[in-house]
Amino acid sequence: TTHHLQMWTNRINEVSKTALLTWEKETGIELVQINGQRRYGGPPPGWVGGPPPADTEVYITRLPQDIYENTLIPLFESVGKLYEFRLMMTFSGLNRGFAYARYASLQDARNAIATLHRFPVRDGCAIVVCWSTQKRELVLSGLAASVSPQELEAMLQTATEGICSVTLHASPCQTQAKLAVLKYRSHEAAALAKKALMERDVWFRETRMRVDWLDPQLKQKLQLWEEELSSSWVQGGESLAVPRPVALPLLLQKALVCLNMLCWNYHLRTPLFIIKRVLVKPSGWQQFWYQVVIPGYHAPISGFTWVSQDRQGQSEREKVKVVAALHVLRVLGESL
Repeated sequence: TTHHLQMWTNRINEVSKTALLTWEKETGIELVQINGQRRYGGPPPGWVGGPPPADTEVYITRLPQDIYENTLIPLFESVGKLYEFRLMMTFSGLNRGFAYARYASLQDARNAIATLHRFPVRDGCAIVVCWSTQKRELVLSGLAASVSPQELEAMLQTATEGICSVTLHASPCQTQAKLAVLKYRSHEAAALAKKALMERDVWFRETRMRVDWLDPQLKQKLQLWEEELSSSWVQGGESLAVPRPVALPLLLQKALVCLNMLCWNYHLRTPLFIIKRVLVKPSGWQQFWYQVVIPGYHAPISGFTWVSQDRQGQSEREKVKVVAALHVLRVLGESL
């Protein structure tokens, strides 16, 4: 019954839930829960004037699921004035591992990222704090490889309002498919477009499209794609070789598209590749050293790899670039 279900959910993380209620009573803070998220502020008590600019929101992830606002709000207020704090919630009353904090100013949001990114909220639990990119961009996946940005934009203009641009990319998950990044003029326009596209169950060129916010789902797609890619590569002794040379330009294109999108998501600049050959063996195997410098990221990423010469005329440097891009994706995926 509903009553028994409620009793069961109340018992999950009971100590922390009680501490949260006590904190709410002591501080007079009101938290409102709607549609799977619990919100503080927007505006908070005593706020004077209009809302802050749209780009003052940060995205927080890797939160322990049994932690609540009585810990998080004081922590995020310690670095700047909060306008709004939104914690995503499960049915049982645990958090879903991520939240959004919107600050009074851009400088406060910068301080939050500089101070609290990788902050250990408890032993072994370092959180991730970065710019929120959910404001204006959507991702449409499951598009046919032959689709053009012009025809897609024409369709979207009839289905939604406020679209600024459409860019197409090779899909990280499917070889014969594309994904589109849709940029809207405001968060409200993007949210309405997402709702309209989901409700209409939009089909385009006989293909059903899926619509998501650009972040954080993109990282999940990257990880899936990387697993799929690494399983199709051959690892043997000192070599990391591409079994099908024909696929190399496509692999390189996909790796660079994913890497550039990930960097863009985290407000990093375009990666720069430095590649040097250090050894050639009589068998035709060559060893290369590579280094990837990402402006805005704290350190260059470097390594060594072996590649073989082949009769297909493939560039050894292209092969090294694919290996380097996959290495960087793995490092960024773990650290951002």
